[in-house]
Amino acid sequence: MLQLLIPRKPNLKGCHQKKLEKIYECYEVVQAHLLPVVALGQLEIDYDELAAAALRCYCTKVPRNVNMAKLRNGYLFPEISIRELQHLEKYPHAKLISLGIGDTTEPIPENIALSMANYARDLSTAEGYSGYGAEQGNKALRKAIADTFYNHVPVKETEVFVSDGAQCDITRFMLLLGSNATIAVQDPSFPAYIDSSVIIGQAGDFEDEVGKYYDIEYMKCRPENNFFPDLTSTSKTDIIFFCSPHNPTGHAATRNQLEHLVEFARDNGSIIVFDSAYAAYITDDSPRSIFEIPGAREVAIEISSFSKFAGFTGVRLGWTVVPEELLFSNGYPVINDFNRIMCTCFNGASNIAQVGGLASLSPEGFQAVRSLVGYYKENAKILLETFNSLGVQVYGGRNAPYVWAQFPGRKSWDIFTEILEKTHITTVPGSGFGPGGEEYLRISAFGHRESILEASKRLENLFS
Repeated sequence: MLQLLIPRKPNLKGCHQKKLEKIYECYEVVQAHLLPVVALGQLEIDYDELAAAALRCYCTKVPRNVNMAKLRNGYLFPEISIRELQHLEKYPHAKLISLGIGDTTEPIPENIALSMANYARDLSTAEGYSGYGAEQGNKALRKAIADTFYNHVPVKETEVFVSDGAQCDITRFMLLLGSNATIAVQDPSFPAYIDSSVIIGQAGDFEDEVGKYYDIEYMKCRPENNFFPDLTSTSKTDIIFFCSPHNPTGHAATRNQLEHLVEFARDNGSIIVFDSAYAAYITDDSPRSIFEIPGAREVAIEISSFSKFAGFTGVRLGWTVVPEELLFSNGYPVINDFNRIMCTCFNGASNIAQVGGLASLSPEGFQAVRSLVGYYKENAKILLETFNSLGVQVYGGRNAPYVWAQFPGRKSWDIFTEILEKTHITTVPGSGFGPGGEEYLRISAFGHRESILEASKRLENLFS
């Protein structure tokens, strides 16, 4: 059943007011099920039916986690999917082009897919069957990750933890830190950093006026500061989330910028959580790993993924590097606690997925996935040229599969709606990444070439 959000505090008067009292006593139940009381497209709510639904609800005496109640509406990308479904309900014959959610579209290279298929088939034999693997990951894959991505920096295979994806590792690391840790995030930033912090209990209430949570340090990253925060005005926090190439702006931090970041973390005794999920898209001399920076091993972990360079968004495979030198304030190694979290909360990545990961790092497989990256980079180039030709200021798209387009003075959800309504193209409103994303759109280069070319034509017709 399609789930839609109703207003948390609708402004109603008269007879509806009393009916809503029961609804809000059992609000989470109603919102979770919603029943067929919302008319798609019009978003009209039958409050009589909704009140009756609430009266039928049975509620336990278990209180809801107060931190979950702090989260703002739905998670950004499912909300985009809901808008797409509403649009298709309104325009059932429209050819929708999705340049929103950053999901890969091109087939996994054949040799990689065959390695997984053969392994899965062998599970049906006595000789080929295998059960649980090591929680830290297949030893050969851990070594291959270290040798492939960190051959120029001193990362040991024992410091590599294989997982089911970078986003899951973000939450596991937040669980490790506990609710008392303080965090800083780039603004705009990938929503999972903030939402995970809120769920764990590290954030205060949401401030509607400024679009921020109390107790989270928002580090503004905009064109005027070359998408790198002013660290002289940034408050000290325990954890600094930093993504490069940056999602959503597409900016790859320079060596000088990362040197300043590491120095800042060392001065304040902070830990950097460095997200390098898009490092494969870097074409200039920007660092691909935080561990290229001297001193980073004492103040950083690195989270990464097979999703965007090998097309594993559905296969699910990632990794985290935790250096042995990284210590808590009492001198205890962070790697020991992270290992415990992995062993307690995780039974290891799928053996099938890990075989695919190992195949993608073979000479033949790595060449094939690099071709995939090149395909998406060409898509980004087409989008960049399109917006430039229309006089729209754009950023990113050179070291990342995202284009960050600016529409001065406009609300990003309004731009999103206009483009969707008039061109049948979905993007992502920049405000979904934080207040620093207002008046921007993120446009994804993940798509079939014909879709990218068609989207470019539609955008040219709209803005020319």
